[in-house]
Amino acid sequence: MRQIRKGQPPPSLIRHQAARFATYDNYPEKDDLRASLVQEQRGLCCFCLTRIEPNGQSMKIAHWRPQTVQPQDQLSYHNLLGACRGGEGHPHDDQHCDTRQGNRELSRNPAEPNHHIEDLLSYRGDGTIWSTDAQFGFEIAELLNLNSKWLQNQRKAVLSGFFLELGKRSLSRTRLEDLLSRWHGDETVGPLPEYCMVVAFWLRKRLARA
Repeated sequence: MRQIRKGQPPPSLIRHQAARFATYDNYPEKDDLRASLVQEQRGLCCFCLTRIEPNGQSMKIAHWRPQTVQPQDQLSYHNLLGACRGGEGHPHDDQHCDTRQGNRELSRNPAEPNHHIEDLLSYRGDGTIWSTDAQFGFEIAELLNLNSKWLQNQRKAVLSGFFLELGKRSLSRTRLEDLLSRWHGDETVGPLPEYCMVVAFWLRKRLARA
């Protein structure tokens, strides 16, 4: 997961929120919402960080607080996230992200700055992700299935590819900061690489020792 900086909701959502009897299901301009979510999430799923595109075939609109649990937040932009399809239609053990979560609640929201998502997550060289917070760690493993074999292999491959690209070049502090900007990029716009946080985590550790 990566910290998401929420922007302004699309105008069509604001208009719909003000309409009488407005619900998420009768909001007709969900493509506007998809475009906003993908842009602010830098083209990545809010949970696993795989690539998503602003259409119904590539992504889902996820409710951090499920609609069945918090129906009053069904149109709250802060509660809305862009997620991948997460193995939809596959066996339960192969599902992940919002598809796996279903109507179960999560304790942390990647769009809530006070939840400090990135400070709670660590990545191992084998591609697994874990948390120093026991409850959040359980949710990552069981509710979101972010350590499914497929996702683990994807993260491991990205990290291996990054090391291969580096070769034996020296890594000055300036070089590490440039690489972190490419893989995390707080101050830039546009899509980030898939599974970017596995590399960003390694770079931050190297910077801390530099």
